[in-house]
Amino acid sequence: MHKRLLQLAVDPANRPAFDVRSVQVYPSANENFINSSFLDSSMTEDAQSSLNYSNRQGNLPPPTFGSSPNLEAFAVQACKYGVEDRDSALNMTPCFSRPMHEITFATIDKPKLLSELTCFLADVGLNIQEAHAFSSVDGFSLDAFVIDGWPYEETEELKRVLEKEILSFKEQCWSEKQPSPALGKHNQNRVESFPCCVEIPTDGTDVWEIDTRQLKFENKVGSGSYGDLYRGTYCSQEVAIKVLRPERLSEEMVKEFSQEVYIMRKVRHKNVVQFIGACTKPPNLCIVTEFMSRGSLYDFLHKQRGVFNLPSLLKVAINISRGMNYLHQNNIIHRDLKTANLLMDENMVVKVADFGVARVQTQSGVMTAETGTYRWMAPEVIEHKPYDHKVDVFSFGIALWELLTGEIPYSSMTPLQAAVGVVQKRLRPTIPKNAHPVVAELLERCWRQDPTERPNFSEILEILKQIAEQVKNNGENRRKKDKISGAFFSAFKREHH
Repeated sequence: MHKRLLQLAVDPANRPAFDVRSVQVYPSANENFINSSFLDSSMTEDAQSSLNYSNRQGNLPPPTFGSSPNLEAFAVQACKYGVEDRDSALNMTPCFSRPMHEITFATIDKPKLLSELTCFLADVGLNIQEAHAFSSVDGFSLDAFVIDGWPYEETEELKRVLEKEILSFKEQCWSEKQPSPALGKHNQNRVESFPCCVEIPTDGTDVWEIDTRQLKFENKVGSGSYGDLYRGTYCSQEVAIKVLRPERLSEEMVKEFSQEVYIMRKVRHKNVVQFIGACTKPPNLCIVTEFMSRGSLYDFLHKQRGVFNLPSLLKVAINISRGMNYLHQNNIIHRDLKTANLLMDENMVVKVADFGVARVQTQSGVMTAETGTYRWMAPEVIEHKPYDHKVDVFSFGIALWELLTGEIPYSSMTPLQAAVGVVQKRLRPTIPKNAHPVVAELLERCWRQDPTERPNFSEILEILKQIAEQVKNNGENRRKKDKISGAFFSAFKREHH
């Protein structure tokens, strides 16, 4: 089926190619889902055997890529409160074999495709329970969603509805203006479709166009789907060079590049990565910033297995808060605040980076459209609701928890499962019991569902400073006590010799 969909997607007229089928989700054999909270403890062994047999005898296939423990848990949990007859094993069967639909799309890969697909399915009224996304080497994307919210026996009707909705949605999200991944003169044609220079709004007070003759590339330090990051020098200064790959250029990418340059040239703060300049002449688009030698907090925590003691954690959190407070005071919403976008220099000073999806806040103070990364994303953004600068506060709370625990948020879930949980179940990370009580309270305030109840960064900054001062004083008091205690025992020993 997947091969057929990808073959169909080669023709622009067929994009997105899609398929719908009914599937059955079963609980994991390794999980003890059948316990006292679901079944009466007096259920006989024969009834239990009948239940287990009937669970596995459905006519529907399982999801193509298998079911994660979280999806299996969702299938059971959804029926948990619907059980009325606890004495009948037959009445329990539906709770353990839940029919859903699997919808698979094949189309050209592009930035934010997953966001567009999830938004499309939500608009149809479907609830996404699990998603699997794959990108091919020739530029296609295959995305499979396990959903509920539609009667499983009405698969053909769901197909007809999706076909109808796609026709109206196609012009906006899958327009044939999207380039084909064909080889040959494909890249040349794409580059020629852009103007000779990317237009960046300017007030005439700064000059930031890079003289590429002064730019020297050294080693590659990072790579992403649409660009590469190099270490290099510019006019003898050590710099980081973010280069957009010419073969991946699209109108959307050029727009984000323009936005990033527009915002970065305006900001100057010790906790925001310093913008040095940019090359705005396609196909050689690049952004040059100061080089942050210690890399991202994400790599420090999860690749180098680094840890922060409480004083160091507070110092890092204060750095982030200062940078974000400055941005918000200048009406800039980052919209993708996460540990991967927080960089450290050689002195362990942390700075906010990556403004590709940042925006200058509108006069109304309210914005729409989904962006960011699901594990750190505020619920109002996931739900495509209007939002303001408080989305960054929510993301900061998740990042602070990450610094505290050294763990990836919702690590047992896929990003999309985490997003569903945050919105539908008000899921939040578990705060460690040994966390500083004021830090724990701050976390809970930062990720409140209602944005108006979250603190702003000026308040967060003051709270963190107070905690840091308290921790410092406690440490000094302990050292004084240890010194006095040591002097006492030294004197005691002298008296007894």
